[in-house]
Amino acid sequence: MAALLGRVAGGNPFAAWQSLAKYKVEPITWRVWIRQKFTRSRIPESVFQPWPGDHEKYGGDPQQPHKLHLVTRVRSGRRRPYWEKEIIRSLGLEKRYELRVHKNIPSVNEKLKVIKHLISIKPLKLPHGIPSEEEMSDTFINCAGELIIRRRLKEPEQKKIDAL
Repeated sequence: MAALLGRVAGGNPFAAWQSLAKYKVEPITWRVWIRQKFTRSRIPESVFQPWPGDHEKYGGDPQQPHKLHLVTRVRSGRRRPYWEKEIIRSLGLEKRYELRVHKNIPSVNEKLKVIKHLISIKPLKLPHGIPSEEEMSDTFINCAGELIIRRRLKEPEQKKIDAL
C-alpha cells in the first residue's frame, strides 16, 4: 500500500495522506444514525405530566389513586432497544396478552412510562375489598379488571345436643 501511495504522490508516501487529510473527508453519517438508533430518546418531562382532563377521560381520581395496576403487553418487544427489552423482562411481560399485577409506586411507574407504547395499563378494581390471606386462593380477575372473591360456604359446626 505504501509503495502504491509513494508512486502516486511522486515518491513521497506521506504526500498522499496529507492530500486526503486536506479535504477532511470523514464518514460521520453512520455514526449519527447509530447514535440516534441506540441511545435513549431525549423526550422532555412535560410530555409525561398529567393533564387536567386525563382524570375525567380515564375515570381516575387524583386524590384517591388506585393501588395496583393490571399491565398487559400488547405489542412485540422485537426490534426494540435493549433497555426496553430489559424492562419487559424485569416486569415479567415476556408473553403477550398475559396479565401482570404491579404496585402503583413511582419506581414501577417510571419503568412503565418507558415502555408505555408496548403495554396496556388498567387499574385493578376491588369491588369486595382487599382479600384476606384465607381468601387469596379463592380469587380471580375477570375481564373487566375486577378482583372477584368466590365466597365458599363453610360447613356448619355440629353442636352436641344433650339429652335430658
